[in-house]
Amino acid sequence: MQIDIVSVFPEFFDSLNVSLLGKAQESGLLDIHAHNLRDWTHDVHHSVDDTPVGGGAGMVMKPEVWAECLDDLLQLPDTGAAPRSLPESSPDKAVLIFPNPSAPLFTQTAATELSRAQHIVFGCGRYEGIDARVPQYYAEQGVDVREYSIGDYVLNGGEVAVYAMIEAITRLIPGFMGNPESIVEESYTGDPLLEHRQFTKPAVWRGLAVPEVLTSGDHGKVDRFRRDEALERTSRLRPDLIELLNCADLDKADRKTLIELGWEVSSVHPRHLVQKKQA
Repeated sequence: MQIDIVSVFPEFFDSLNVSLLGKAQESGLLDIHAHNLRDWTHDVHHSVDDTPVGGGAGMVMKPEVWAECLDDLLQLPDTGAAPRSLPESSPDKAVLIFPNPSAPLFTQTAATELSRAQHIVFGCGRYEGIDARVPQYYAEQGVDVREYSIGDYVLNGGEVAVYAMIEAITRLIPGFMGNPESIVEESYTGDPLLEHRQFTKPAVWRGLAVPEVLTSGDHGKVDRFRRDEALERTSRLRPDLIELLNCADLDKADRKTLIELGWEVSSVHPRHLVQKKQA
């Protein structure tokens, strides 16, 4: 996978060269480049922003600078050329992503889909953001343009969000993880449940013991305990995710656990009946 990142602070991404991301680049699995947006400016001050049309506080990143940069990275025709006609399924179709706190939430489902892309370009906004015509223009050129939020809060720029998305996406690429089984039971993978707690040795640490069932050697009981704990934690912390489960996919033990937690499981999706006490 080729990943291009555009930022006014490309050095922020130097840490992509360490740990598993660094190893993936060394092996040729990933090709990551961080570009300085100011390299596409032509004035002495390397300006990338201007005052907002209509007035208001802050500055907005200029479309012409982004256009020169993205035209190069996406290898698009010159301005004014006819829109590209790449089919939606084309493996050569780049995905252009802009973090935006007003956009849909970035999810594990999105990360899984994007892990199959061949080329992703991330645009890191700053100040009051990027001129809104930039994503509009590239969508009209046939580019797969997406905007994502990583949560209901605002950051100084898009760099942190882009870093988070890169980690979430690349770790799902086949060959990235040393042990691919390590991602199978993670939160949001498969069923939309939070992951059960994890423990290691010693069995008792500072007076705190791991759950006895985990040391029993009975793999069936261990699996059931972890599944029940995932259901309980999700019910307590993220009940909205329980509501996404399909009741037809639940086994008898799942149904029993959810009923004990105050859920009705005879409909298409679980329905919360009992108000749980505050933790």
